[in-house]
Amino acid sequence: MITAVDTSVLLDVFLADPTHGLASQAVLRQCITEGQPIACGPVWSEVMAAFDDQQGAASAMRTIGVRFDALDEAIAGDAGALWRTYRARGGSRTRIMADFLIGAHARRRADRLLTRDHGYFRDYFEGLTVMAP
Repeated sequence: MITAVDTSVLLDVFLADPTHGLASQAVLRQCITEGQPIACGPVWSEVMAAFDDQQGAASAMRTIGVRFDALDEAIAGDAGALWRTYRARGGSRTRIMADFLIGAHARRRADRLLTRDHGYFRDYFEGLTVMAP
């Protein structure tokens, strides 16, 4: 079972979030025991930004078993088309392309997506199984 992991869950674990940390840690452990967790470029970048150095962040990702999985042209195309649909439906946020890249990546490369931000993933990524801590 391949689980794409969103930034929110990883940062809950790495930063020991007092509200969500334990629940995110528990469900991430479950995903690790059931298969391979992966993270795409936008998630990897957002996690890297939370650390003082890239080596420390990459080491932390390896330690918990999360593997980097790159985006490809098809994923980028899906994300762009779905973002356009979102905007046509009246979506007003302008800085969420990364979220659509994360969802498109999960739908094409994983069996499910682990995220706390599950609302629009369910709305826009039909067929994607979404897990929440």
